Amino acid sequence: MPLPRVQLIEERDQASADQVEVFDHIAASRGGRMIRPYAAMLHRPEIARAAADLGAVIRFQSTLGDQVREMAIVTTAIERSCEFEWSSHSPLARDAGVAESTLEAIRTGSPVGDADDVVIVDFARALCREGEVDDPTFSAAAGRLGEDGVVELAAIVGYYSMLALFMKACDVC
Repeated sequence: MPLPRVQLIEERDQASADQVEVFDHIAASRGGRMIRPYAAMLHRPEIARAAADLGAVIRFQSTLGDQVREMAIVTTAIERSCEFEWSSHSPLARDAGVAESTLEAIRTGSPVGDADDVVIVDFARALCREGEVDDPTFSAAAGRLGEDGVVELAAIVGYYSMLALFMKACDVC
């Protein structure tokens, strides 16, 4: 990985007076540690806090099951070419019960064989590749997840796309 384009604020003693409160807030919500995207975002504490708070809602207050959420995240990671997201979330996806065959299909961009998994992966792929989801793909996701669930699925893909694009811009992916 190339050197980051911005200094990563990974330790509390690297944070300025304006950054330290947000550093503590983010670290507390992430098991006491600062993770890469927020370590770069911390140059703008307000952005880092807002992004981390949204991420906490998506990760820790999801109405979708862990399996669906993690499948959407790793699909987004691959579609956005973000190795950090893939390496961080593929073990979580595995632990959540995403099948190895589905993970391999996601990683290689191959068709997904499982009928339930394909709904989630196709939705995430379409949103990442086309910037939109056609009616049949949306209907399949809404049929599986309900209206609230498909809204959350779109938010997951959007949030992790934002993180991936941010990290790629700063060379921290």
